[in-house]
Amino acid sequence: MKFAPLMRAALLVSAVAVLPVATAGIAAVDSKSAPEFGKLLAVYDRIKSSYVEPVNDDKLIKGAIEGMLASLDPHSSYLDARDFQNLRTQTDGAYGGLGLSVTMDDGAVKVIAPTRESPADRAGVKAGDYITHLDGKLIYGGSLDEAVDQMRGEPGSQIRLTIFRPGRDEPFDVTLTRAVIDLKPVSWELKDSVAVITVNSFSANVGREVDAAMRAARLKLGGRAPTGVVLDLRQNPGGLLDEAVSLSDLFLEKGQIVSQRGRYARDNETYSAEPGDIAKGLPLIVLIDAGSASASEIVAGALQDQHRALIMGQTSFGKGSVQTLLPLSRDTALKLTTARYYTPSGRSVQEGGIQPDIAVPQISDPDMRARAARMFRESDLRGHLVNEVGIDDKVLETDKAADPRFKMTAEELKAKGIDDFQLYYALQTLKNTAPGALAARRR
Repeated sequence: MKFAPLMRAALLVSAVAVLPVATAGIAAVDSKSAPEFGKLLAVYDRIKSSYVEPVNDDKLIKGAIEGMLASLDPHSSYLDARDFQNLRTQTDGAYGGLGLSVTMDDGAVKVIAPTRESPADRAGVKAGDYITHLDGKLIYGGSLDEAVDQMRGEPGSQIRLTIFRPGRDEPFDVTLTRAVIDLKPVSWELKDSVAVITVNSFSANVGREVDAAMRAARLKLGGRAPTGVVLDLRQNPGGLLDEAVSLSDLFLEKGQIVSQRGRYARDNETYSAEPGDIAKGLPLIVLIDAGSASASEIVAGALQDQHRALIMGQTSFGKGSVQTLLPLSRDTALKLTTARYYTPSGRSVQEGGIQPDIAVPQISDPDMRARAARMFRESDLRGHLVNEVGIDDKVLETDKAADPRFKMTAEELKAKGIDDFQLYYALQTLKNTAPGALAARRR
């Protein structure tokens, strides 16, 4: 069964593949650690007795916890009651907001990816943008939670974002109208008899929805199979590990999908495909870019290593770690990095990301060339995990000659009616490729 449930449930966190556990123990402080905890208590006592104003205990304890986790890596964090609610919202709900996946980098709010067809996406907010002001108020140096809370709000209300975009000389303002962000992860359409399936995030039931999209495409073609499939994972910040495995399994007959390795043997696990390719061997192209992270990279890496798909676009984000949800109480928990994941060939995508088989720039974006040199990825985050595997994950494409079409300008493309060059290039590749040739390309 392609949709047999895995042994553990999973929760969605932007740009994170999460494997929660049912219980978590709190380790006792051993004798070696006692002196260090003495320092912590001494600082606590001094603050309580000498700070210029009375300080709430909850504030001090939360700050200490967040400080410990921030010293580890960018993806480990403490979830209080509000964060837990946000987690549930991202998993299976809807909210009023702008549709942005963001992170904090050296005190600045950086965009990982906008949600497709959201107010932020329609206004042209890009991955790698810095949000410096909200309604004219500087947010640099504040917390990510505070910034997210300000960006969310009643649908129909407006907010002004000041954005600094690498490659532009001056910041610029964008006024957005908040809307209900309905977390529909999968959409599809037919273009020249090619099934284009877009996966925006890896929330619950993504595998089932992609399967349904393929069935719907066949039905619309009168029972005839599409001539090929484009799986669009661009600007997809990740989500459920289970759903990344489920989606990969749809297009694979056998073999490993992904493995995870942690500090202890109990944290190691391998996920493998079951028989049955819903596309029945149709040519398959996967589109990725710098906003494709985590679960998206699991899918791209599995289909690339198994020679099932041609990966096209730009190098992905490079997040190759797994976070486990460790409950502390009924409504608080730790989101702790507990493992790295690896593609079937043993590659870690941490830092380096998934390299496309064919690098295709998004030249329909007029700011593409300037932004590409300063593109934001996992390796840019302070304290990110280092890729410990000595494998050279360089691009696999051997034909280094640049396609002359890459020299076209955004204005020339617009005149030809092409508003998404990467998708256009994928469709043209499928149109000019004999069946079975794409899978054989990387052998």
